[in-house]
Amino acid sequence: MAQTAGVQPFPIAGRVASERERCIGMTEIEREWRKQWLKDQILSPCEPAYVEEYWRERINPIRRIYRFPLDVTFGVLSGVLGENRAADYRYIAGKLGLITIGILCTHYYFKYSGNDWTKKGGFRVVKSKPLVLPGQEGFPFITNRKMDDYAERGFKSSVLYAK
Repeated sequence: MAQTAGVQPFPIAGRVASERERCIGMTEIEREWRKQWLKDQILSPCEPAYVEEYWRERINPIRRIYRFPLDVTFGVLSGVLGENRAADYRYIAGKLGLITIGILCTHYYFKYSGNDWTKKGGFRVVKSKPLVLPGQEGFPFITNRKMDDYAERGFKSSVLYAK
């Protein structure tokens, strides 16, 4: 979600945010307002406040479950690394973990669930013939496949195939 939830941001500083506008001249009311606004910009020592209920409502239970291991790990490391660096490392570790899981799942799928003669579905990996240009070795590329080698989908390597 956007920071302003789709609403155009409204500058609360008004015309006195610009130094040029302030030099033109300010009324006494604008001076008091500016003084109060500058005072309001100073955060208290306990900010930013961490409100447990806010984060519990904002992050759904499934997300809290899969975030838990890294939250605990980098919560301990934040004392050593600092809050910002620990948050950066946690983000990087989480993304690298998801990329690793994606690569392993893809490898598993193509190794064990590929398309062959025993299955109706699945992705089929087809190898193209090599590109051989004139002047290269083996230029008029002649395949060594026989007519019954095309579209056999691994049947010849099964135990049922008997020649």
